[in-house]
Amino acid sequence: MSQNAITHTFDIGDGRMITLETGKLAKQADGSVVVKLGATMLLATVVSSKEAKEGVDFLPLTVDYQEKYASTGRFPGGFLKRESKLSDYEVLISRIVDRAMRPLFPEDYHADTQLLISLISSDKKTMPDALVGLAASAAVAVSDIPFNGPISEVRVGKIDGKLVLNPDADVLEKSTIDMIIAASEKDIVMVEGEMSEISEAEMLEAIKFAHDAIKIQIKAINEFAVKAGLKTKREYSHESHDITLKAKVNSETYDKVYQVAKSGNANKNERKVAFRAVLDEFKKQYSETELEEKEGLINKYYHEVEYNAVRRVVLDEKIRLDGRNTTTVRPIWCEVDYLPSAHGSAVFTRGETQSLTTVTFGTKLDQQLIDGAFFQGENKFLLHYNFPAFSTGEVKPSRGPGRREVGHGNLALRALKRMIPASCPYTIRVVSDILESNGSSSMATVCAGTLALMDAGVQLNKPVAGIAMGLITDEKGNYSVLSDILGDEDHLGDMDFKVCGTKDGITAVQMDLKVNGLPYEVMAQALEQARQGRLHIMGEMMKTMDAPRADYKAHAPRLIVVEIPQDCIGAVIGPGGKIIQEIQKLTNTTITITEVGKVGRVEIFGDNDDDAKAALKRVKGIVAVPEEGEVYEAKVKTIMPYGAFVEFLPGKDGLLHISEVEWRRLDSLQGVLKEGEMIQVKYLGTDPKTGKYRLSRKVLLPKPESAAPEN
Repeated sequence: MSQNAITHTFDIGDGRMITLETGKLAKQADGSVVVKLGATMLLATVVSSKEAKEGVDFLPLTVDYQEKYASTGRFPGGFLKRESKLSDYEVLISRIVDRAMRPLFPEDYHADTQLLISLISSDKKTMPDALVGLAASAAVAVSDIPFNGPISEVRVGKIDGKLVLNPDADVLEKSTIDMIIAASEKDIVMVEGEMSEISEAEMLEAIKFAHDAIKIQIKAINEFAVKAGLKTKREYSHESHDITLKAKVNSETYDKVYQVAKSGNANKNERKVAFRAVLDEFKKQYSETELEEKEGLINKYYHEVEYNAVRRVVLDEKIRLDGRNTTTVRPIWCEVDYLPSAHGSAVFTRGETQSLTTVTFGTKLDQQLIDGAFFQGENKFLLHYNFPAFSTGEVKPSRGPGRREVGHGNLALRALKRMIPASCPYTIRVVSDILESNGSSSMATVCAGTLALMDAGVQLNKPVAGIAMGLITDEKGNYSVLSDILGDEDHLGDMDFKVCGTKDGITAVQMDLKVNGLPYEVMAQALEQARQGRLHIMGEMMKTMDAPRADYKAHAPRLIVVEIPQDCIGAVIGPGGKIIQEIQKLTNTTITITEVGKVGRVEIFGDNDDDAKAALKRVKGIVAVPEEGEVYEAKVKTIMPYGAFVEFLPGKDGLLHISEVEWRRLDSLQGVLKEGEMIQVKYLGTDPKTGKYRLSRKVLLPKPESAAPEN
């Protein structure tokens, strides 16, 4: 039996048609939508509990994006051969949707809510991540879940100087911009992406281009929701209030909190203690029994007091929590080569945020294998971000990296990766361990990563720095853009706008908004202020190290790359890998060979330069063609009754027949040659019958007068 699906098809603006469908799949979810573009299909579902759990004062929203391997006709890798934990890529896409949609749910809505988006079909051409926000928003739009949307998202590229909407995967590599932008009909809500040193004006142009396209999608979602039978949003009551208590908390604590916020104490812990003292003093007027009943509301109302007071100090007096004005960057100190055994290391400290970052070189065998449903391949530049609990003075169990760690690490990676020269032969792993945190630890990672890479001797195209910008606004339109925000300014503010780049342009951005509406002139101011702050930070970094080391460190491994003829690959590898294994064992190196076009790319990785060069000599010897008449230094390897086998080129053995050892007749080589002895031999060509190398030692020795003439 066929199901009657409700569909709506629209042109995204360039002739490509997207179809929204509901009523056929997953009908027991609160909202379910299939998005189709060509052969690419996404299924998005949303379910929200009817009531909030007791004591929950936030929105427990879960967003998961997963790519089904069947969507591309592939088996999952690994032992289990099934989809399991989300990959980093899927986590990153999940975070993009979460960050775009979470601020638009009502503040007082606290029911458990789950958004699941699955890639169920793919044409390997259409990038599915650019459609995930559309699918998720449409699913909420056809449900009865309260939401101040809809929103949608698009990818913007710039290819050959022209902005392109949702470019195909096969052309994205040529793009100087790769941004995903999410927006409502009126406002930008999220920006994420990487660029090739674009200007602030170019970025604004790209965002405006994206917003025009998003407006088309929002109109389509609204029309689709009407077709589907627009549902009345559910009624809910997830918060209880005591107006009298709220007024009392405000009147008795606001002025005190305002003075703490205005004091300009640069020490986070001391400020925390001062704010806490105001709250504790207020609570003293209540008995334990009264606090059992009222403490939850008191804490909530006091947080609102903090929120309002801190913001008013910034807006009215232009004073920030640590005493800075709106444009000042916190004090910076840096150090490189801090860890003597690392291939590269740096410490970057800005205010109360500190990153210890290391660089490690590896071979092709160390590359990260990517085995997703949509993407497969290898990654030779890795950046990992770790955020232990002690960095904020907390006690928490040590687990694997969470979504935040994955997201922050990816932002730093995108900021740096386009500055890694293509000629760098190594697989590179950068690890940032955050040792202190009070805002912008991801940007500290970018700065520390730049210094550590330069300390390691990586010839960066240009150094990169990063800065996090904040925003405080009010209902009257007043605002302050804050440079280098603190953790509390991120928490209490309206924007977290991270901008990374070189002195010449932006390489990566990430923006999250908590307010409805960010005029483009405010965004332009934030970008210009970020540029100035970024250049200041860069200047401080350059005082520590202004250029990469001329060479890798003495203890760093050496990687030599050489190309050999395609038909020589087998000779270097040998039967069953015998030859290459022997070279690796003798020289203590790791060797990989990759066929690239009509040549073999040989990568030789050694713990030191001597080992790598020794392996290179042997590889060159194998592929070298001996020249007839040339004299070679040879090593006696085996002595037989009929002659000696000698290695006259690395990996090339030939028989020195007993008759070619000396002019005099020899019955045995005992006492004449010994294994391991170095001798000189002359290459006489190959035997026409056997094809084996013909060698002679005697022709290099003085010929006795009594010796018979040589034929």
